[in-house]
Amino acid sequence: MKHIFLLLAAIASVLQLHAASVDTIVVRSTRMNKEVKAVVISPDKKKATATLYLLHGYSGNHATWLQTAPHIKQLVDTYGYLVVCPDGGFDSWYWDSSDDNYQYETFITKELLPFVEQRYGVGSDRTHRAITGLSMGGHGALYLAFRHQELFAFAGSTSGGVDIRPFPNNWGMKKHLGSYHEKPEVWDAHTVIELTHLVRPKSLQLFIDCGTEDFFFDVNNKLHEKLTYMQIPHHYLTLPGKHNGEYWARSIDFQMAFFAQCFQSQDVQKQ
Repeated sequence: MKHIFLLLAAIASVLQLHAASVDTIVVRSTRMNKEVKAVVISPDKKKATATLYLLHGYSGNHATWLQTAPHIKQLVDTYGYLVVCPDGGFDSWYWDSSDDNYQYETFITKELLPFVEQRYGVGSDRTHRAITGLSMGGHGALYLAFRHQELFAFAGSTSGGVDIRPFPNNWGMKKHLGSYHEKPEVWDAHTVIELTHLVRPKSLQLFIDCGTEDFFFDVNNKLHEKLTYMQIPHHYLTLPGKHNGEYWARSIDFQMAFFAQCFQSQDVQKQ
């Protein structure tokens, strides 16, 4: 964690003379039979080789992250990796649900990744991919990373809904999973905290943060405690803050610094 703070301090001392480019792309989803938008932020200074997939929260869309934290453009230009913000639907939670219009696990893992890598020429192996997100997107990032360790080497969550079961009537989840009272096993299979057994030794580098006044603070603490008990290495950061854009505009700095270190360490190892 000390290294992340040092990296952030160094960035703050550098005057930004470049601006990353922002594209809005349209990706055809065969699985959902529709077109899905994504914002792609590319560094100006050099060609990116790695990609961070950055997921939005409930009721958001592909543009939410840039609206919440416009300085992501400067972070992208500083770190030199690609950031992709896909539209994950109003309330998809990034699952493949029984609704054909909500197949976002398949969309991201089998349709979006190859599209981005072919179009932008970034690395197509797991050590060049990271995934994180806020709230619903924090859940989605860890859910996808735990289930697809062949695709992602690095994952995170900020203010993530990492245990959905305390909130059985919220955020459209019942629409996709059925009633928690009637189908507890389905809810268990679709919540991050019950998927930690999938994490293979030394497979994922994880960074999880949450505000101390966030309604998801307790479930994030419990995930941290479970990962610690299971001896799954991870970074866990708590900061003052609520479940809102003000917090995420700060937390994204720590998230992106962490992934920059992950990508840089891989580059050093390959030299």
